[in-house]
Amino acid sequence: MSRALLVSDLHLAPERPRTSERFFRFLREEAAHAQALYVLGDLFEYWIGDDALDDPAEEVGRAVAQALASLARAGVAVYLMHGNRDFLLGARFCAEAGARLLEDPARAALGGEAALLLHGDTLCTDDLDYQAWRRTARSADWQRQFLARPLAERRRILLGLREQSKAAVRAKPPQIMDVNEAAVRAAFRTHGVARMVHGHTHRPARHAHEVDGRRCERWVLPDWYERGGYLAIDADGPRLVSL
Repeated sequence: MSRALLVSDLHLAPERPRTSERFFRFLREEAAHAQALYVLGDLFEYWIGDDALDDPAEEVGRAVAQALASLARAGVAVYLMHGNRDFLLGARFCAEAGARLLEDPARAALGGEAALLLHGDTLCTDDLDYQAWRRTARSADWQRQFLARPLAERRRILLGLREQSKAAVRAKPPQIMDVNEAAVRAAFRTHGVARMVHGHTHRPARHAHEVDGRRCERWVLPDWYERGGYLAIDADGPRLVSL
């Protein structure tokens, strides 16, 4: 049976070179022996548009695309999903990385069982301010206007938004930034699966749920701000692995 690895919330950025090095080592030593790699959002701390690949300052983005392309050429299927930081990843980046961009949510057959894959932010429905911003940032009009700006201006804007986000997070009660139980149950019910995998909350764990008499499980992926890790799913079932 095939082996799939799932990661999220790597938040790769020039100011965090050790995390990039850890990710490249993970691709060489772990992902290279799998059949599929799923990156469920926030591969980058921020992404200002695929044309940034032409910017000499975008060394991290080019290096990541090249490393993923090398993995794909070796026969590993690479899948990417938008996160709340890198939702401007597009067709060009995916083509250069040899990756397929997944919708959020997406269903996948992993370990002989259907799983629902999400970044996880859509489950955090109690964070009303964030959900309003998400609707704005994912709109075609906002993205068209933003991508029409020069690269340097886009980078300044997103760096400013990142600092605002950090301040907002510090001011919010922690519980509203976690998933909403009703939203989780609705996702299980709507998609008819018994397994869910997501990131975003940075609270790695396995959660058991009962939905309409069905036993369900929800796996939360770790972030890579410190050690990092991944979920492996194979014939032995899912397990979280720390790096």
